[in-house]
Amino acid sequence: MTKASSLILRRMRVPLLVLIATYSISVLGFVLVPGIDESGQRWNMTFFDAVYFVSYMATTIGFGELPQPFSAAQRMWTTISIYLSVIGWVYAIGAILSLVQNSLLKRALEEGRFTRNVKRLNEDFFIICGYGETARLLVHSLNIRGFRTVVIETNSDRLDDLSMSDIPNPVPSLAADASNSKVLIEAGLFHSKCKGVVALTDSDEVNLKIAISCRLLKKSVDVICRVESLDAEANMRSFSTDYIVNPFESFASRLAMALHSPSSYLINQWLTGVPGTRLMEPTLPPRGLWLLCGYGRFGKAIHRFLTFEGLKTRIIESDHELTHPPEGSIKGRGTEAVTLRNAGISDAVGIVAGTDNDTNNLSIVYTAKEQNKELFTVARQNHSSNEMLFQNASLDIVMQRSDIIAHEILSVILAPLLASFLQLVKSHGNQWSCELASRLIAIVGETTPDTWGVGIDEKQTPALVTALAEGEKVTVSVLNKNHFDREERLKSMVLMISREDKEHEDGTRLISLPNEDQPLQIGDQILFCSREGVRNEIAWVLNNRNALHYVLTGEKVSEGWLWRLFFGGSGQAADA
Repeated sequence: MTKASSLILRRMRVPLLVLIATYSISVLGFVLVPGIDESGQRWNMTFFDAVYFVSYMATTIGFGELPQPFSAAQRMWTTISIYLSVIGWVYAIGAILSLVQNSLLKRALEEGRFTRNVKRLNEDFFIICGYGETARLLVHSLNIRGFRTVVIETNSDRLDDLSMSDIPNPVPSLAADASNSKVLIEAGLFHSKCKGVVALTDSDEVNLKIAISCRLLKKSVDVICRVESLDAEANMRSFSTDYIVNPFESFASRLAMALHSPSSYLINQWLTGVPGTRLMEPTLPPRGLWLLCGYGRFGKAIHRFLTFEGLKTRIIESDHELTHPPEGSIKGRGTEAVTLRNAGISDAVGIVAGTDNDTNNLSIVYTAKEQNKELFTVARQNHSSNEMLFQNASLDIVMQRSDIIAHEILSVILAPLLASFLQLVKSHGNQWSCELASRLIAIVGETTPDTWGVGIDEKQTPALVTALAEGEKVTVSVLNKNHFDREERLKSMVLMISREDKEHEDGTRLISLPNEDQPLQIGDQILFCSREGVRNEIAWVLNNRNALHYVLTGEKVSEGWLWRLFFGGSGQAADA
């Protein structure tokens, strides 16, 4: 029995008993009270006649003295029965109206509908805990790319926004506390299609509890967590959370990367951007004195990374007792020109407006530019609703927390190898990254590339697995050929291959930017990068035996009426 049906039976027990008693008394009275027919003989209603008469009388849908005109006694009993039945129905209808408006029933019905919708999912899905700005971006992006999502959020107003969004596929959602393990189970944690849980609530403590619950209940599920404090991050790492996103640390590390390796920073931004958008222009932060306005979690991360890069920094903070900035920090707000002058704005090369107030951050940048027009400006954007303001503020770099988190999580979900590749980019240095950037531009032009991963196995690449199992030599170059014209190279490249290798400590060998003649093996994990839409062309070669045979040999095998319709005959040999 469901919660809703159980609640309905409990709340309607007394009203139903009242109605049953009213009908029973009325029917019994009509059976017992005698009538007089036209010949003066006594007669009594049968139970069927009594039930029939009471049914239409009590519900007020009609009236008639059947099967014969009533006697005075029967009419008296009819009058009593009318009042009894009306009172019973008024009470029952009042109980029904009260039940319909009952918040517990609404909650039970929502939970039941949510559970049924989750059980019906037959596609891979992720459980999203929390539905703020980051989750909104993530849910929309995952749905576009073929992944379903299930959302748990405590604030029902946010779920109303979700229900009115233009997401292609329906998203099961429930207003509940995601840190409750029972809620996670209702959301499909044990569902065979559940690929992972993403904790995006505003509380590090709640995200931590979600991660612990998932790890204890189902170790095989991937857990991705948002975190904003180093203590909570260390706690999550202690029990092997699969991926942790700290937006402040991520942005600070990217800013530091832009200082010592601009090309590596550019590669990072391109590969984690939204496919199809315009490529970001090169960013070259200057070296010298930097002013940091705000010394909260974001300011501390920026200060630590810039100091590591050997840059001189000066902090402007209004509440020294709360944030404990280092000695030599300026007390005040960066929104005031006098405070900026005391901090040495005329000698500074860059400024970071990193408070938790968007208005103050814009004011800081505007005031600072009036004092020093050559400043390199970095501002923290806290709310996506202010995007237009920040776009028109002529800022060099904007740190939008929700974008950073969403893009990092997307890269982990859609291309798990991307994080490893970006680590290799950091280690190779600026010159190597500069050459890679040139190759990427030649392939994708001026739009952000589409990055994704594929595993060579029977499920993802059946045609390729069959060819390799039969001893066919397939190299990286084959994957970049057009399956209609093998002489035409697709606008794509293989960034990295991950291969099992027992000789390595972790059992995996990473082959970055493999040569065109690099042989492929069953079990390889491949990271692709291409123009938007090219992945479908590559999928043909990986999944269709005839398409793979053509790009390998140049022979077009005409199997099936559709293929013969285009190419004719039993087969054509193309120029090799």
